[in-house]
Amino acid sequence: MLDADVLPPLLLTLKVSALATALATAPAVAMARLARVRDFPGRDLVDAVLTLPMVLPPTVLGYYIIVLLGRRGVFGAYLWDTFGVSIMFTWEGAVIAAAVVAFPLVYRSARAAFEGVDENLENAARTLGASELAIFFRVSMPLALRGLLAGVMLALARALGEFGATLMVAGNLPGKTQTLSLAVYSATQAGNDSLANELVLLISVVCVTLLVVVAKIIKPKL
Repeated sequence: MLDADVLPPLLLTLKVSALATALATAPAVAMARLARVRDFPGRDLVDAVLTLPMVLPPTVLGYYIIVLLGRRGVFGAYLWDTFGVSIMFTWEGAVIAAAVVAFPLVYRSARAAFEGVDENLENAARTLGASELAIFFRVSMPLALRGLLAGVMLALARALGEFGATLMVAGNLPGKTQTLSLAVYSATQAGNDSLANELVLLISVVCVTLLVVVAKIIKPKL
């Protein structure tokens, strides 16, 4: 039976990570496909920028999000002044932070998966008069599906453990924005070792389970 202090951050973490993964997946797959089929000026630079969240410190990513979407940010000021909407210190802000961190995992996996698709099959579909959209959904996507699923699962695992960017953007408000990772931090700071151990064990089990699923997905068929 889960402790009463564990259930709220667990449920919030599951909600935030699922929504963040969904938010990151569509644009990541679209950009991966574009990078696969289009040779445009600055493609390497775009690829580097899209991969950047993998190597930047999460707090730096959080700062960038604040600069863009904070109440006085580039886009955030318009949202606040026009609609009274702010993502700061909200669970929606945690979703955006986790999505930014998870994005490159989907993107890199999707790009590798699309690059593994036989171009001859795509060209054959073009010869038969199929549109690019039809080729994507009926040829490329099915052939790349295992790699795409692996990327999505890795992104979900990363979103589950997100800490730095979430803390910068959403804060650490119990019952509102406190995810499992933030709850571990709070329990450790408060000297509540038993709660910290329970939280750490829980998130470790969830992440290990996801990694096992990824290994099953990407394991070559004999």
